[in-house]
Amino acid sequence: MKKVLVTGGAGYIGSVLVRILLDKGYNVRVMDSLKFGGDALYDVSQHPNFEFVKGDIRNEEDIDKAIEGIDGIAHLAAIVGDPACSKFSDEANEVNWSGSVALFEKAEKAGVNRFVFASTCSNYGKMADPDSYVDEQSELRPVSLYAELKVKFENYLLNERKDARICATALRFSTVYGFSPRIRFDLTVNEFTRNVCLTGEQEIWGPQFSRPYCHVDDLARAVVLALEAPAEKVKANVYNVGDTTENYSKRMLMEEIQKQIPTAKAIYVERTEDPRDYRVNCDKIRDELGFTITKKVPDGIREIIKLMDSGMITDAHSAKFRNI
Repeated sequence: MKKVLVTGGAGYIGSVLVRILLDKGYNVRVMDSLKFGGDALYDVSQHPNFEFVKGDIRNEEDIDKAIEGIDGIAHLAAIVGDPACSKFSDEANEVNWSGSVALFEKAEKAGVNRFVFASTCSNYGKMADPDSYVDEQSELRPVSLYAELKVKFENYLLNERKDARICATALRFSTVYGFSPRIRFDLTVNEFTRNVCLTGEQEIWGPQFSRPYCHVDDLARAVVLALEAPAEKVKANVYNVGDTTENYSKRMLMEEIQKQIPTAKAIYVERTEDPRDYRVNCDKIRDELGFTITKKVPDGIREIIKLMDSGMITDAHSAKFRNI
């Protein structure tokens, strides 16, 4: 592959992925509606191998313009997260399902070779056995529209269209954290760390609930790995992305923050509004593709502390730092 399209390339993960691809010598085109602005791409806008298409995957003309001459697609564009999909359910259905199908079908007709889909470990929902780990063969139990739509498009790629000419791969991302050019503070690790830096305390609902976590840099690296891997390994395949050792309960996350900010006060509340609870085994992507993480949760906490301490962010609660 020589030319890669990154949908949602101005976003939290996409803006990191764009830089990795450019550093590796790819020609990169970003398609983004700029729902949250384009600040994250300002510094790469003048790169000789970078192109930008302002567009929406709900618009077929925008798709046609974006995929022209493209070899591979990293499909990250979506209404991301449970709260955003719940609040904007019609838009979520149009973008995360209908627009994604249109993108894939047009990509296939245009001769695109690779299609990597950013899915989510939220697909596992609430584990039937809270003491076990789920893997790629486990039952999917989505408990939100966000996850339901990810599961639906996964099924389309990996089952309904598994014999398509295009090589499609689904990556179930762990919960992301860490510094990105489009920083977000509505992600658990980042949010908890920001709040402790600002107020010295954090209220935590459902501290017993667990999830896997993975740094934004490593999730972006996994997309590149899937784009470059032999087609016979990754076609119509799905991988959990992260590391099996990086499953944390909310209580454990707070304890990691307290190791770096010993004065931090935790206020634990036994509430169950968010029922997602899953621990994920990520050995498959390690064993089959050689993927290993380069950062762990304490590294991400350290990044956010450094950012907050720098004074560069004057309003850490600004709407531009969250998806809703």
